[in-house]
Amino acid sequence: MSGLLALLDDVAAIAKVAAANLDDIASQAAKTTAKVAGTVVDDAAKAGAKAAGAVIDDAAVTPKYLQGFSPARELPIVWRIARGSFFNKLVILLPIALLLSAFAPWAIAPLLMLGGCYLCFEGAEKVLHALGFGHHHAAEGGGEDKAHLEEARVQGAIKTDFILSAEIMTIALSAIPDRGFWVEASTLALVGIAITVAVYGGVALIVKADDIGLAMAKNGRLGVTRATGRGIVRGMPGFMKALTIVGTAAMIWVGGSIIVHGLEELGFGALGHAIHDIAEAAAHAVPAASGTVAWLTTAFLDGIVGLIVGFAVIPIATRVIAPLMARFRPQAH
Repeated sequence: MSGLLALLDDVAAIAKVAAANLDDIASQAAKTTAKVAGTVVDDAAKAGAKAAGAVIDDAAVTPKYLQGFSPARELPIVWRIARGSFFNKLVILLPIALLLSAFAPWAIAPLLMLGGCYLCFEGAEKVLHALGFGHHHAAEGGGEDKAHLEEARVQGAIKTDFILSAEIMTIALSAIPDRGFWVEASTLALVGIAITVAVYGGVALIVKADDIGLAMAKNGRLGVTRATGRGIVRGMPGFMKALTIVGTAAMIWVGGSIIVHGLEELGFGALGHAIHDIAEAAAHAVPAASGTVAWLTTAFLDGIVGLIVGFAVIPIATRVIAPLMARFRPQAH
């Protein structure tokens, strides 16, 4: 009997040790998971902050695609574009970015420069249209039925979003420390989701602001609420027009910036150095606002580069690339 009791006592002791070990393992796993999660969130926040310029451009560019539609179609169109943006970032660009970063980092700059050329082309073409030159796309005209017009606008927005998303994801990837494949992938996915929600949530608020203002003007209990609502309704047309101008300027600026930085990555840094030197000289001339002046000067010069590239690309895109694409595109019967 005493031998059996001793055996049970040993079993109990072993079970206690095993339980303690399991508790340590669970505790360590929880701490490790929390640390990894904290690292991912921290890296995502830093990467997202670094890509903030491109995020602002994305938010400014998108509302122009909703002009001319009834209020009932605005949020569905925003949701369609947002879904396309999620697909761009998480399904296409995230794995491509990780693969390129691991196996072909040399290809990132040229691919981004191609995207930059597209943005410059889009922006420069809109500048020509505003000046009364060139011809408008069919999607801009009024003779096309609303369903086809909506489809063309959505596809155009998703295509532009792809370029801006590529820049966002690349900038974010460059800001993420080398912590292993899965941490980088998780961080990049978190950046993509957070930025898409922020951009298209903001766009939804912008395009519905006039409806919100109208509801405030009609149903507000306080005079200041009704007055604010009327001010929003009166101000939104001008705000949307200004946002369209900002969006066009943003495409040209971002495209030019991508090209300048891409040239530096490829070893042709003369243009980037010249822009930097001019920006530094301008900043020294206004020491009280040196940072702002340097940024504005750089953005302006990047925009000039983008406009020049865009004007140069227009004849190539319209007379060479577009006819080739039309030849291979299935014809509607």
